[in-house]
Amino acid sequence: EESQRPRYEGIFEHGKEVGTFKFFDDTKVGTVIATREFSAKDNSCYTIFYNQKKNKVSEGKVVNKQFEGEWKYYHENMPQIMTLEFYINGKLNGTRKVFFKSGIIAEETDYKDGVKNGLSKIYLENGVVIEESNYVNGEYEGKAIFRTSDNQIASEGVFNKGKTVGIWK
Repeated sequence: EESQRPRYEGIFEHGKEVGTFKFFDDTKVGTVIATREFSAKDNSCYTIFYNQKKNKVSEGKVVNKQFEGEWKYYHENMPQIMTLEFYINGKLNGTRKVFFKSGIIAEETDYKDGVKNGLSKIYLENGVVIEESNYVNGEYEGKAIFRTSDNQIASEGVFNKGKTVGIWK
């Protein structure tokens, strides 16, 4: 309010957003830092966030103020995707993928209802899997293997509810 600069611009019909809204930063330049494309069909909006250099930061669909479907996050000031996530009712579900700037996979971890559940692999850029583990309710569970950068097994063993059990090599 003090700056007297617009926060956003868009059109309302009967009190509801329609079409494209642009959101601005609070500088004299008034850089667009987000756009939201509202859909009357499914009460959703496709949102794109930008940094002040006009590069995409993230984008995806919002339904009832919650993330829904695929969301993309970008490396800083680059068009390369850094992270791909999938949401159901605002909670992370499925395989979350993280990429190096080169586009090579860095991490794949399964989620259910926003919590790590299932297989997780962490990679080096040369393709070596340095961690291969499993999660249940956000905790390590079952066999895990940790490798060195030259693909040698550094340690392996079993977790039970996040704690090491038995003999570890």
